[in-house]
Formats: sequence, C-alpha cells, structure tokens
Amino acid sequence: MSEIVLLNTNIKDVPTYSKGKVRDIYDLGDKLLIITTDRISAFDVILPNGIPHKGKVLTALSLHWFEQTKDIIKNHLLTADAEKYPIELTKYTDILIERSMLVKKAKVLPIECVVRGYLAGSGWKEYQLSQSVCGIKLPAGLVESAKLPQPIFTPATKATSGHDLNITQAQTEDLVGAETAEFLKEVSIRIFELASKGLEAKGIILADTKFEFGVYEDEIILIDEVLTPDSSRFWPADEYCPGRPQPSFDKQFVRDYLEKIKWDKNPPAPSLPDIIVKKTSEKYLEAYRRIKN
Repeated sequence: MSEIVLLNTNIKDVPTYSKGKVRDIYDLGDKLLIITTDRISAFDVILPNGIPHKGKVLTALSLHWFEQTKDIIKNHLLTADAEKYPIELTKYTDILIERSMLVKKAKVLPIECVVRGYLAGSGWKEYQLSQSVCGIKLPAGLVESAKLPQPIFTPATKATSGHDLNITQAQTEDLVGAETAEFLKEVSIRIFELASKGLEAKGIILADTKFEFGVYEDEIILIDEVLTPDSSRFWPADEYCPGRPQPSFDKQFVRDYLEKIKWDKNPPAPSLPDIIVKKTSEKYLEAYRRIKN
C-alpha cells in the first residue's frame, strides 16, 4: 500500500451524493461510488491530519467481509475494480484504486445494528447505571471488558450529528417494523458469530461491531463498511485482561492522546504529532495483516 494520504476527493464529473467524516460518496444514477479517504475523526470532529493507509485498509477489509458473509446475506458491492468503473471516472483512477467501491444504491434503514460480545464503550457505561444494555438485563457483577454470556443485539439510531443513541428492540420495531427488526437482529448476530470465530483463530477478539443495512429491489442487503477498525472494537487476544480498557486496533490511540492533552472536543481539532499518526497507521495495518493472513 502506498503512503499517499488522501484527505479530500474532487470528482468533478459526477454529482456528490454525500460527504461523511471518512467517506465521499458520488451519485451515478442507480449506483453509488464510495471513496474511503484517510480522514480520521475523534469525538465527532474531523482531525486535520490524515492517517496513511487508513482508507485502503478500511476498503480492503470491507471487501474481505463482504465475500465472507455473502452466504448469510447479499450486499451492495458491484465491483471494486477501478478499471471496470464508468468511463467518466477513468481520469481519477489514481485516487480510486484500492480505496473505492461501486455499489448498488439502496434505501438505507435508519438503524445502526450493533452486536456486543464484550462489555465496553457505551454498553459498559449503561451497564454501570442499570445492569442492562438497550433493555437487555445482564448478570450482576460484570467488570469492564467482561465477556458476555452470549452476543447481544443493541441497536442505535443513526444520528446526523453527534453520537448515536442506544435504543431497545421495541423501539427498533417502532422504526422499521417487527419483522424487519427481528431479521436485522438475527442476521447481525449470525455475522458477528461467524466473524468472531474467524478472528479468534487470528489472535483477535471481536468485542463489538456495527452493521448497516439497506433495501434494494425489495430485499434487505448489507451496506456501507463491514468489520473494520472504524466500525468495530478489535482487541489483541494475547493482551486481553478484563477489568480495564483494552488495547485495540483502532483510533482509540488517538482518542487517548486527545484526552491527555485536554482538548475540549470542540472544533477546530488540534493537529496530531507525527508519532501519533505513525502509531495509529501501524494499528490499522496490523489489523489488516492479521485478518487477511
């Protein structure tokens, strides 16, 4: 993977569909072009630095998991081969290679489908208050990072800004209907269990992850990114120790640095020192190497 850092795309020949914290999406009529940049955000603010290799790692891992999960559910991928993209994109091949996907344009369901196998993040915070997560009662006496008796489905609303809000299964049914809510729960847990088993063999604990789904030609399909360090908590199994936060293959390293310098979490975000950028890039690359090998 080359070390060119891509912070912004400028595809002038195609209308912009949306621009997120990491991805720039372009509208090709009945298809979308998703380009994953090297941008990184923390506390819902995009940082001025990019992380070398990040966009290519996220793209490669999503492609890997789309292939691994296709027997469980269809997905939105058409091709990631830039040579097969529409002719108007030919001049942009240099920025599209290894960091883009041409996908079906699905109607996005308004739910973040989170599955947790361990007690961390907002789940741990909620458990300390109520001994439950998203209305699911859990055993008493669990510690931070504890393994749960079985994976649990803890959906959240998709926030346009700020943090997503955890909701119950009943609230999910109100948003998408009972049948769809049950389907999302079942499929999400099946994917989590498949991935968790495969990652365990590679020395990685899948603590939790989130999936997104959409409707295409009246069928629910898997969309967006899948089981990447941006959408998942990956922990090195040989360093796992319940009762405290865990080292991870994601941007927690950046969050920890920003907490240490006491940034107030309001824009503009401070620039990251070169050593923080380098170590963060290494964490993404290590996740890629372990998962793909």
